[in-house]
Formats: sequence, C-alpha cells, structure tokens
Amino acid sequence: MRVDGDEGRRLADWMESLTGGDPGPVVMEANGRRGVYFLVPPGSTTHRAWPRGVTRFNAGPAHVSYVPVPALTGKTWPLSWRFPPTEPGRLVHPLLLRSAVTELFADPYGGN
Repeated sequence: MRVDGDEGRRLADWMESLTGGDPGPVVMEANGRRGVYFLVPPGSTTHRAWPRGVTRFNAGPAHVSYVPVPALTGKTWPLSWRFPPTEPGRLVHPLLLRSAVTELFADPYGGN
C-alpha cells in the first residue's frame, strides 16, 4: 500500500508512534511522488474501503502489481528503509494501518 508525499510521511510517523517504534517494514521514495510504501500481507487491502490518497497494490487477472524494495544494506537511492524488516514474516498490520489512515486523513466535516 502506498501513500504519497507529506501525507505518507505523516502516516509513517503516526504508525511509529502507535507501535512503539516498530510498525513493520516501510519503504520511502526520495523522488517522483515521494511514495511511502507500507508492506502488508498479500491480499490484506482488498475487500475494504480505504480513504482517498491510498494506493493499494493487488494482483489479479490481467493486473499485476509490484512494490519497489531497497536492498537491506548499501545504497539504493531513491529508495530507503524508513523501518527495515526486523524478522522474517513481520509486516505492517493492515487493520492498524487502515485505522491510522482513516483517523489521520478523516475529513473534519464528515466525508473521507
């Protein structure tokens, strides 16, 4: 899942705060859209509404998605780890992420 620009960086900060500093693996892009990629379990973003500004990556018939991932060590500009993987299989919790996105980007006037 990706959120671009300053909103993505705010979301990464919020997830860091909510999880005591370990939200799971998060990748940042330094150029272009300046995307922030939250690595979640495959298929975990489907079948739920997400607020505007969230790009979900799901593969399916005639549709393939990929997420850029930097090397764990060395230079891989424009990609870098905001939060590197800490153990095999550890990913960002999708329900916590969805709650954080919804709270952070909620429209104060009632719409999302």
